[in-house]
Amino acid sequence: MDMSEWIDVTVPIRPGMVRWPGNPGVEREVTEERHEGGICRVSRLTLGVHTGTHFDAPVHFDVPVPGSGGVEALAVAAMIGVARVVAVQGRAIDRADVEALDPKAGERLLFKTSNSVLCWGTDDFVPDYVYVTAGAAHHLADRRVSLVGIDYLSIGGPSDGARAHRILLQAGVCILEGLDLRGVVPGTFEMVALPMLIPGSDGAPARVLLRRPTT
Repeated sequence: MDMSEWIDVTVPIRPGMVRWPGNPGVEREVTEERHEGGICRVSRLTLGVHTGTHFDAPVHFDVPVPGSGGVEALAVAAMIGVARVVAVQGRAIDRADVEALDPKAGERLLFKTSNSVLCWGTDDFVPDYVYVTAGAAHHLADRRVSLVGIDYLSIGGPSDGARAHRILLQAGVCILEGLDLRGVVPGTFEMVALPMLIPGSDGAPARVLLRRPTT
């Protein structure tokens, strides 16, 4: 496999990076070094589970599902397969925007908005980011899409974002947040997007790769 064909749309995890207000920051500490008597280098990493590119789990918004509702409850089949990157203009993604996309059952939709250019160039949180409205979330849930992704830290708005999250999670839609789509031209891609397996967790950082279909 030629890895140069893959586009990495993961936001690198590093100290000082942007985070949702009030969420833990990233800290990395080397706890063992060879030149200090250790047999190898060992590091400790501390971060919030909603850092950078990540998945939300049902328990994040108390959505009832079988089991704990943690990351392990997410459907792995939704995370690997064909995804459609779509460009949406405006300050919010509303119902009319998603109706125009004619989403299909089982589809994976990744929204590329002005967030890609405006938000990822700074380590300061950008409060007026583009988000998915509750009306748009209802339509996506009704159409039974399998995954929705967006190019900033939350798929929901700053004041009423919980509604959009709950609508999607209750419908079994995987929520993928924090994508860096600056280098991606909208279109159809193969996608691999896997969260760290942290049973019971309300979220998990993920590595996300895209490439144009080979056939």
